[in-house]
Amino acid sequence: MHSRLSTRRALILMSVAAVAWGTGGPTGALLGHTGLTPTATSFWRLAAAALWLALARRLTRRGPARPHFTATPLRHVLSGAGLALCQLGYFAAIPRVGVGLATVVALGAAPILITLATRERLTPAVFAAIAGLALLTTTTGTANLTGIAAALLSAAGYSATTVLSRNTPDPLTTAYLGFAIGAAFLLPFAALPTTPTAWLLIAYFGLVPTALAYTLFYKALTTLKASTAALIALLEPVVATALGALLFQEHLTPITLIGAAVLLAAVATHTSHD
Repeated sequence: MHSRLSTRRALILMSVAAVAWGTGGPTGALLGHTGLTPTATSFWRLAAAALWLALARRLTRRGPARPHFTATPLRHVLSGAGLALCQLGYFAAIPRVGVGLATVVALGAAPILITLATRERLTPAVFAAIAGLALLTTTTGTANLTGIAAALLSAAGYSATTVLSRNTPDPLTTAYLGFAIGAAFLLPFAALPTTPTAWLLIAYFGLVPTALAYTLFYKALTTLKASTAALIALLEPVVATALGALLFQEHLTPITLIGAAVLLAAVATHTSHD
């Protein structure tokens, strides 16, 4: 099942994953209007993704997932825990420090943590991208230590699943196991959706910004450096910001546009030298 991609194709898959992730923010916002709490939304996101990938495994006639799990059980458990922590940490940070600061810390710290964990080189483009992210997501926020710690935990969870999922022989099954285990960790926060709209949004949330995005992400990691993949993932807030302007009439300030331009230029510069 393992086939190494060309660098160009891996970059394309990673970019598609980032765009798919970018649709998750607006979807989560819409789910909030249906009465689901952020933590319940996190559970259903992972649970729905696991169900979609279980279907994909059946359609692609994959063998049982158990041998894949038993070969490296700790790796899968820690990866699933990382996915759960990424969700919980981010949503715990938002009410304490605001969306902007939570996003900067959670997404901005991840490329640095991943680069250090994989002993890769921190390039100027990484810091430029984080600076662009900070400008893109500029909002008022309180420097609450608990909130910042929660955002850092979110970054640590995302970094863990990234590092642990490199060079997996079967990205689809790896993603399936991660979501199933992550959903199990979040089960205490589950709450039953009460409207058909909520179920439709959950189905989309599980399919595109989660099952599809992470499978492409893990596939790209078979070729790309983990730090490069993490940097391309920063395109997610650019997409989310654009969708916010188009769908929710959110106002784009000059600073926001400058931040997006800096971030895009930094990602392009880094990937051109990968």
